Amino acid sequence: MLNESTFMQRPLIGKTSSKRRMLNWLMYVLTILATILAVIPLILVLYYVTVRGAGVLNWQFFSQVQAPPGETGGGLKHAIAGTLLIVGMASVLGLPFGILGGIYLAEFGNNKFGWWVRFAADVLNGIPSIVVGIFVYAIMILPMPNPHFSAWAGSLALGIMMIPTVMRTTEEIIRLVPTSLRDASLALGATRSFTMIRIVLSTARAGVITGVLLAIARIAGETAPLLFTALGNNFFSLNPNEPIASLPVTIFNFAMAADDRWNALAWGGSLVLVLMVLVLSIAARYFTRGQFNLPK
Repeated sequence: MLNESTFMQRPLIGKTSSKRRMLNWLMYVLTILATILAVIPLILVLYYVTVRGAGVLNWQFFSQVQAPPGETGGGLKHAIAGTLLIVGMASVLGLPFGILGGIYLAEFGNNKFGWWVRFAADVLNGIPSIVVGIFVYAIMILPMPNPHFSAWAGSLALGIMMIPTVMRTTEEIIRLVPTSLRDASLALGATRSFTMIRIVLSTARAGVITGVLLAIARIAGETAPLLFTALGNNFFSLNPNEPIASLPVTIFNFAMAADDRWNALAWGGSLVLVLMVLVLSIAARYFTRGQFNLPK
């Protein structure tokens, strides 16, 4: 029933609604500003690296090894090939453990052992990369009768760094897969392993690939672990038993050199490293588009 108090409250409701709209507009503007402030440093870094490094990229850059200091010419063929080899070997070493560990945590890790595995993965994910390099140096290089650096040691260090990122990402993505899909597959007579591989992993494929790319992007630019393991090489070599060049270490050395040509090559190497990660990300998004529409 309408009374005098009802009409007296209507202006207050209008004022409250107006305040909410203003607050909503203010928060919307603040989120846009925060997004712009977060993106500006990334754009500036990409712009600066592109401007400084694009002029160096030519056929000579990709087809020749570094020239001696003071001489013109030369490229980073050896460093690019070494980076691809080390990252590829690290992926072979680290990805199976990371993916399988994530599957275990998602499917069977609701116990004390699973809690400790998650804790260890989180701690390992936060350990400085140089510590991982020193660890591999201590267990793989020093105990050898004739200690020497190698691509195997560098790959092991980077592979260890990949495991926690892939493991935790895989776990969280698999947990998003509805339980009804598992139950339906098992009800039709499928085994637990078949259900996990063909149903669960297939549904979560895009998310798992994203986690893999995040891990690859992280290790592709690591310098400290490779200084203690793969070291570097001024010549082209794909022998995993010997020291091998890599883009991060070469960029680090060339950036500190008192040679303008080497400094320019360092900028070119930085641009190539950024483009490698960018191409991988775009390719993964293209091939996995529409693959992670999880059923309700």
